[in-house]
Amino acid sequence: MAKTKSATQKSIEDLTYEEALAELESIVEVLETDQKSLEEAMRLFERGQALIKKCGAELESAQLKIQKIVGDSLVNFEEESE
Repeated sequence: MAKTKSATQKSIEDLTYEEALAELESIVEVLETDQKSLEEAMRLFERGQALIKKCGAELESAQLKIQKIVGDSLVNFEEESE
């Protein structure tokens, strides 16, 4: 069983990308496997949504930094289909 109580004590703004992603994964596991009250499930869901926003913003920021470094030569990491 995943634990999220101690992780939720830290402010989302203070989490690193890795910490936020790990907590999000933990919340998903808890919601999928544990029987929670509606109130607790909603609290976890809301925390998860905030973590998704945090991770998305961090990824967007990283992408912008990379674009500044390499300019227009940035290519997508898509696999070529044959």
